[in-house]
Amino acid sequence: MAPAARDFTSRHEPLPSQRPDNTAFTQQRLPAWQPLLSASIILPLFFLVGLSFIGIGIGLYYSSNSITEYEYDYTGTSTNNSCYLCATNGSKPCNCSIPFTLNSLFSGPVFMYYELSNFYQNHYRYMISRDDTQLSGFLDNLKNPSNDCFPYRVNSEQKPIAPCGAIANSMFNDSITLYYFNSTGMYEEVPLNGKGIAWWTDYNIKFQNPKDGNKTLAQIFEGYGTAKPMNWSQPVYELSTDQTNNGFQNEDFIVWMRTAALPTFRKLYRRIDSGKFSAGLPPGNYKLEIQYNYQVISFGGKKKIVFSTVSWMGGKNPFLGIAYLVFGSLCTLFAIIMLIVFIKYQGKNDDI
Repeated sequence: MAPAARDFTSRHEPLPSQRPDNTAFTQQRLPAWQPLLSASIILPLFFLVGLSFIGIGIGLYYSSNSITEYEYDYTGTSTNNSCYLCATNGSKPCNCSIPFTLNSLFSGPVFMYYELSNFYQNHYRYMISRDDTQLSGFLDNLKNPSNDCFPYRVNSEQKPIAPCGAIANSMFNDSITLYYFNSTGMYEEVPLNGKGIAWWTDYNIKFQNPKDGNKTLAQIFEGYGTAKPMNWSQPVYELSTDQTNNGFQNEDFIVWMRTAALPTFRKLYRRIDSGKFSAGLPPGNYKLEIQYNYQVISFGGKKKIVFSTVSWMGGKNPFLGIAYLVFGSLCTLFAIIMLIVFIKYQGKNDDI
């Protein structure tokens, strides 16, 4: 006997309604306001914005021009440069001395930068070549760095590199000392402050040294079998004798790890804000003693030392003031043109 046919009609349920709720929001009945863009509104607005931007631009441009800068290219591509031999023979360590003269007072505090050109820290593969978990002090990542660090993840002996990655491996490592020729006819060393040059969030949050009981940094890194980056002359726990400025929390290292957006960039090296030089660098003769370690000629780069004062807006940057002036001038020009058109046609019935 054939089985009875099954009736599915009883199981069919009506489809839910696709109609939105009958509310002011879903039915788009909310009250709306649309401004009437008349000449009495647009003209004052354009004049206000234009004159405001011109005023801000003048202030920014004046502030930028009030900053004093002195820079010196010590790449060593010219035979007249005292660092020429260090740049061409490539031997390490190599020292060169650069005398220079300041003709006017550099009001303190004075900031000392190094500038690199034709160095693309904004390359994507370069930017991701790091292990932020390792730099945060996690012990597991000392033994097992991230694969993003390849090919600077492990060394030839398969030891994990700390810190790993291309950014850390290419860290700027020239050593610079400044001397002032004082009234006694002797050169005295100008104290250079390397504390407080990194961002507070980087030093206190993003970069942390690993901790393992009462072990020292050297015991931790050596105990986990880590190796220094290939281009470094010493391991990360020997970057400084000051333990508050050592390891992953070394501020020179932290400054370098914040990658630049453009191929020509400056990074803060030292601050001159202590002792008799807290008021600034007096006019006179100076010299820079440089331990030349960082080679840039191979990729067509350049190196500079820059001394700069600061203002309320930071370092020297005329672009921002010029941008405000250009935009404000354009707004004011358009306002004048629209005002002339409005006066000319206001007596006519045409919709202007």
